[in-house]
Amino acid sequence: MDARTIRPDPRLASPAEVPPTWDPERDDVLVVRQVRQETADVKTFVLAPATPARFRYLPGQFITLDLDIDGVRLNRCYTLSSSPTRPDTVAITVKRVPGGPVSNFLHDHLREGSVLRAVGPMGDFTCAQHEAPKYLFLSGGSGITPVMSMARAHADLATGADIAFLHSARTPADIIFRAELELMARTTPTFRFAAICEADAPFEPWHGLRGRLSLAHLEAAVPDFRAREVFVCGPAPYMAAVREMLRAAGFDMARHHEESFDFATLATAEPEVAAEVIAAEGETSAARVHRVEFRKSGRVIECPEDMNVLEAARRAGMRLPSSCTKGLCGTCKCKLAEGTVEMKHGGGIRQREIDAGMVLICCARPTSDLVIER
Repeated sequence: MDARTIRPDPRLASPAEVPPTWDPERDDVLVVRQVRQETADVKTFVLAPATPARFRYLPGQFITLDLDIDGVRLNRCYTLSSSPTRPDTVAITVKRVPGGPVSNFLHDHLREGSVLRAVGPMGDFTCAQHEAPKYLFLSGGSGITPVMSMARAHADLATGADIAFLHSARTPADIIFRAELELMARTTPTFRFAAICEADAPFEPWHGLRGRLSLAHLEAAVPDFRAREVFVCGPAPYMAAVREMLRAAGFDMARHHEESFDFATLATAEPEVAAEVIAAEGETSAARVHRVEFRKSGRVIECPEDMNVLEAARRAGMRLPSSCTKGLCGTCKCKLAEGTVEMKHGGGIRQREIDAGMVLICCARPTSDLVIER
């Protein structure tokens, strides 16, 4: 290694000095400490607080990046691939998406020393709240990140949990974290890893499980899968297929957990949302209706007091930035210029932002007429 690339960290010289805990209410600036090329189109970005601090989170949780790209502010959630057992940094692992403004920006522009704003970690997709003697982690593509965080945490803590990890990829060259997972399988008696590939990679024929995940694959690789707590993450069609496969196999779905938000899915879901809106137009409601003005666009809509503003806007045909629709990610954050709302969020907004008049319209119901800066 070139000695000029070594960055001495004062914490290495003073291990007794424990940094404070990262406080998402107060802290939001992260510095890129390292960029790792995982596969041809996947990179891991290792992030550290600008001021030394330690993260406290649960394996499987996510952070929301707050980015300015070409003068447009965009928010995106990324599950952490890192383990909370290594609390001085967090890591996100991002797959380049053709035409994706954020993933391409991260791949093309983030370098060591780049600075980001972020909120979190947050989220409830975590094995930490579902303690079990046996787990099955199923992932497809870049959906591997949250279950990798869980696997790393169990390995670091030597919990002894029996973990079977099945990952689906296009080719062997697309298996993210392959070397680390194979090392974990060699060194941890209670950890098993298998990959399922759809095709060979150039110069690398695949001799393992082949095709797309099926019940036959599952029966062969993890015969006792019905006795396990299952965590699933991947593209929406993958998760839907797993869901149906487990149901058909008689699996107890109370022990099935899946990551519940997917940006691509939500983006393409708009037509269905519109269809639901049309169907809902015929519904009657006795709730009081408030006037909501979007000042920048000049649109004015009506919103019943028992409906969140985002849903009312969608029913009026407006397409507004949103993602989780659960008050988690902060994508729909807006400035409330006038009026009052009742808001029960899931951690996607800080108290100081609320104090400054910001709201998440996906979980804000009007209690008066509103004027929103959007």
